[in-house]
Amino acid sequence: MSVLVIAEHHQGRIADNLAQLVTAAGRLGGEVHLLLLGQGLTEAGEQAAALTGVNRVLLAEHPMLAEGLNDGVDRLLAEVARDYQHCLMAASSQGKDLLPRVAARLGVEMIAEVTGIEGPDTFLRPIYAGNAIARVASSAPVKVLTVRPTAFAKAGSGAERAAMESLPVAEVRCRTRLIERRAVRSARPELGAARVVVSGGRALGSKEHFALIDALADKLGAAVGASRAAVDAGYVSNDLQVGQTGKVVAPELYIAVGISGAIQHLAGMKESKVIVAINKDAEAPIFQVADYGLVGDLFTLLPELTAKL
Repeated sequence: MSVLVIAEHHQGRIADNLAQLVTAAGRLGGEVHLLLLGQGLTEAGEQAAALTGVNRVLLAEHPMLAEGLNDGVDRLLAEVARDYQHCLMAASSQGKDLLPRVAARLGVEMIAEVTGIEGPDTFLRPIYAGNAIARVASSAPVKVLTVRPTAFAKAGSGAERAAMESLPVAEVRCRTRLIERRAVRSARPELGAARVVVSGGRALGSKEHFALIDALADKLGAAVGASRAAVDAGYVSNDLQVGQTGKVVAPELYIAVGISGAIQHLAGMKESKVIVAINKDAEAPIFQVADYGLVGDLFTLLPELTAKL
């Protein structure tokens, strides 16, 4: 039995979540094979090959694969995945787009947001915004899963390297084309992999007031997040949204400022190691999951807290 893991990468670096996916794949039994798609993959491939538990690294190189267009990639991936018992990818925006297409081409069900693996055929996943856990058993010939990386520990790296080999790519047929790519540069950590996250809610009142969150995050070297209400109000862009319909995070420290704690938001951050809530409403649901709470006006508390750091 063998497991295929689709490895995300960017500018010659493997994604931070790949080490956690390797741990998840290892729980399925059998060999763990990583597949990298793109062009100029040698550097990222060597990093992937160093992860403990990886048996084989496949490099599929083609100019079209480097554009990140899943239309066309799914055809290639489905053909490769047919030879495996499991096909895994992170429950990232890329994984949520690509793997359902692959499952459809294979004619099997898609199992999304897996947080636990009980065996090669049995998986755990949250339902009802994380308020219940479903046990899912699959008899599909190929189990296609997206995995929440935050639910698994990171695999280490060792001196031994897995074997690397090229996967022939004859043709990639794509009905879409890349018009433009814009790089977003930030000195802050990436939200999904940050050790500390500071998130703001609609109570901040405006885009200008959201700068209070930025100031605290800068002092802590933290990533910035937001509730859906803050995103919908236009305070920040939607790539910073934490929650059921945004990103799922599990940092060592999560600070929620002016966030009431709707179940959709809690689903995206309640696995954080330590949660600190700042809210003027002492009855806000966020305090039910918080380890520490400050009840008061955020416009008074936040500047004082930032100044003391």
